[in-house]
Amino acid sequence: MGTLYLIPTPVGNLEDITARALRILRECDLILAEDTRTSGNLLKHFDIHKPMLSYHKFNEHQTVVKVVERLMAGENIAVVSDAGTPGISDPGFLVAREAIKAGIEVITLPGATAFVPALVSSGLPCDRFCFEGFLPQKKGRQTRLEALSNESRTMIFYESPHRVVKALQQFIEVFGKERQCSACREISKLHEESVRGTLEEVLTHFTETEPRGEFVLVVAGCNETCATISPLEVQEEKEKHFSKYRNKQK
Repeated sequence: MGTLYLIPTPVGNLEDITARALRILRECDLILAEDTRTSGNLLKHFDIHKPMLSYHKFNEHQTVVKVVERLMAGENIAVVSDAGTPGISDPGFLVAREAIKAGIEVITLPGATAFVPALVSSGLPCDRFCFEGFLPQKKGRQTRLEALSNESRTMIFYESPHRVVKALQQFIEVFGKERQCSACREISKLHEESVRGTLEEVLTHFTETEPRGEFVLVVAGCNETCATISPLEVQEEKEKHFSKYRNKQK
């Protein structure tokens, strides 16, 4: 039988691809690409000429059986997404699972993924973390966030530029405006930037400056103090202190 390779591709700078990844892409029989145009540009840059098959979230359930059949027939197949590691918020999980069920060897190469550099450069604890990827756009979004209100590990979210401000506003509602955050955008690209501070400070920055590029939002976990106090109790405590202050002013 053949081998299924999950190949990380650069999230920005093309120099981030590994020599091993390039070798396997040159040697494999078929490349499953999330977007054949995007992957075609990558392969052209490195002078790689291999047949490609479109493989994305809208057709992976329909194509996975044929892919497994080709693997069982002896073909070596590589999976690539538009950027980063297949399976991490991109197609890859399903074909890997089905290949394993069929007794096919699955090899994942180490390499580029957006959340690791964002986490490490955030200045927040990275010994334990919780990767949430993209939050639901509508149904279930608030429920998911509320379930994380007492999460003690550093939390990592992917977000698109046109939803960053809304996401930060929702984070403040659930986590409080003083929670530390790092918003990292355009990782390994020319205009890479990390904006660090409290959620309120980061929100202010991107309210005044138009968000551009793909974002990784890294949010500090809840410490022992906030784990025992609900957001409502925090707000009530603030109101209590503010009332005392006003009374003293009178």
